[in-house]
Amino acid sequence: MDRNYWERIAYSYNDEIFDVFQNDKTGIIRSAITEYASPAKTVMDIGCAVGKWIPFLALHFKKVIATDISSKNIELAKKNCAHIENADYLRADMSDSKLKIAACDVAVCINAILTSSLKDRIIFFKSLTKCVRKNGILVLVVPSLESSLYTSIIRHRWNVDGINRRKKHSLKDYQQKIENFSQGNIEIDSVPTKHYLKEELSLLLSQEKFRTVSFQKVQYNWRTEFLQPPKWLKEPYPWDWLCIARKY
Repeated sequence: MDRNYWERIAYSYNDEIFDVFQNDKTGIIRSAITEYASPAKTVMDIGCAVGKWIPFLALHFKKVIATDISSKNIELAKKNCAHIENADYLRADMSDSKLKIAACDVAVCINAILTSSLKDRIIFFKSLTKCVRKNGILVLVVPSLESSLYTSIIRHRWNVDGINRRKKHSLKDYQQKIENFSQGNIEIDSVPTKHYLKEELSLLLSQEKFRTVSFQKVQYNWRTEFLQPPKWLKEPYPWDWLCIARKY
């Protein structure tokens, strides 16, 4: 998922991209942010997209720095949040090793580190260090690889949405899917999207001067995964990982 991808879908973002803000029914992400918020602190919204989290952040912090790789997303975020006075906007590529950016007290990064490119992810995680002051807090949400595998097992075991009747792939396609899966890259609407193991995420953050404070599951309805989920299918629900980490 490079800049061109996000520029291309900017004006159809609401139709194309899963809305974490609306689907976080229990408010677990908002609660985590509020715990570390203060009217004296600055917060950076990394990968702000069209600005869905900006109004919430603006209520709880002195200043919001909203960043995104897409200039069109920044344009839309400004338009959508025109009534908010304590937000600044910056087009920034977190996968640019030469990125220069002022650090904030808190950084919020919600499903923004999705690229299937290992090289870009390595730089992105290094950039997170630049965004957070010493002793500052990172609120990070990423897709869960454990959840994706759990969902896949259910889909095939009970033929959910008629998965077992679909057209078979070629050997080359299967080989590519296996290679992608081995790196945690799962296709979402035919786009390889990085998913993370809990232990993997903790290790990645520790290498970039972050100490993990907590892990929690951001759980969603099964309809986010299946068109026709079985009525008996209940907990555990599909989830993203919410990680709170402190910069040392």
